[in-house]
Amino acid sequence: MDQNQTYQIIGETLAWLAENYQDQPSLDDVAARAGMSPHHFQRVFSAHVGVSPKKFLAKLAIDRAKESLAREDSVLDASFDAGLSGPGRLHDLFVTHEAMTPGQWKTEAAGMALQYGWHQSPFGDCLIIAADRGVCALGFAGFNHDTIQREATFADLAGPFGEAHIELDQQATAPHAAAAFGRATENLHLVLKGTPFQLKIWEALLRIPPGAVTSYSGLAAHLGQPSAARAVASAVARNPVSWLIPCHRVLRAGGAISGYRWGPNRKRLMLAWEATRQDEAA
Repeated sequence: MDQNQTYQIIGETLAWLAENYQDQPSLDDVAARAGMSPHHFQRVFSAHVGVSPKKFLAKLAIDRAKESLAREDSVLDASFDAGLSGPGRLHDLFVTHEAMTPGQWKTEAAGMALQYGWHQSPFGDCLIIAADRGVCALGFAGFNHDTIQREATFADLAGPFGEAHIELDQQATAPHAAAAFGRATENLHLVLKGTPFQLKIWEALLRIPPGAVTSYSGLAAHLGQPSAARAVASAVARNPVSWLIPCHRVLRAGGAISGYRWGPNRKRLMLAWEATRQDEAA
């Protein structure tokens, strides 16, 4: 089995666990679904994910998210005190960004060439759209290279860049994918197109550290606009660069994992993935 096949099997397994974690499936059940012996699967899963399947199942529980929400003020106060400008620290990478309003984009986009490519990720098929200056969009489809899902994701992410020429170039986007999902060490630069309010919210999301979560109302309060929770939620939902701008770290006030652009199970999976790494680093 080559690395790509292994990566796909583990990704499909993670997605299945996110859907079925409440049943607490046994190692034998999960291994059989992956087509491996329990011993071999445990070794492959642990090498890829960093923990055993049993420990990862524990991270998928909603209790972890609720505990993080209870600590959000102390965690976010420190993060926001550091300021919203400059680079944001994200899973051992520095993510920097430049912001463009729709008017600025329209001026610069005439004749601009963008590249896109599909890549495997722990969270399913990943679409990246990039310019020479950095990543413009990142989103997800399924885990089985489903053409219809890929077309829908491409239409969703490419729509706002209608003024630019977008062409398939897997080689150009591959380094961004490698950096985004921890298989390389270079910094990532983002090129964000949005309204001034959206850009403000996306910049704020970059300040939420891995392993922490906040609520929509909490994010609005930290931005000094406590009555704007709905507007904040709308801007979070339109985040064009999923995972790197961590909109998955924003939950409803009660800790419910819902309302994610790429599906609640994928959001749950991302939070569990980050919680695993935070615990291992502690």
